[in-house]
Amino acid sequence: SSSLTEVTAFIKRLRRKTDLSNMVKTMRTVLNSHSKVTVLRSDLYAVIEQGFLDIPGNLVQKAFRSPEELQNDIELKCLNDLVSLLTPSTDIRVLLNCVSSNLHAFVIQPSRNKEELRELASDFQLRWNFLLRTISKAMTLNNTDSFG
Repeated sequence: SSSLTEVTAFIKRLRRKTDLSNMVKTMRTVLNSHSKVTVLRSDLYAVIEQGFLDIPGNLVQKAFRSPEELQNDIELKCLNDLVSLLTPSTDIRVLLNCVSSNLHAFVIQPSRNKEELRELASDFQLRWNFLLRTISKAMTLNNTDSFG
């Protein structure tokens, strides 16, 4: 049983590293194209700033939230930080360092113990995935140029 748990954990880590590697390869291709980066950045700002995310039940629905509340959402802060760094000349390591810094500041550092870290990390991951899924949905529904 102990061996099976270790093998399962190893397989999960290996899958995450493979997924990350594939994502980095894709991002390098995008970052090497000035036109792709420009269109992607424009579409992301449009989705975030122009209210395309106003889908019922959405965590960033602007009609029911104050600007102060939106600034407190660490997921939006992390996304805005990434988008602000997104330029054709950006090295993928800069984007990864941004994510790492934000995770350290908003998830790891505020944790007082292992259980609180698990709770904060789980909550962040759930909300981050929801935000990215919502953005993808909005970009699809609005036929943004970068989504294709």
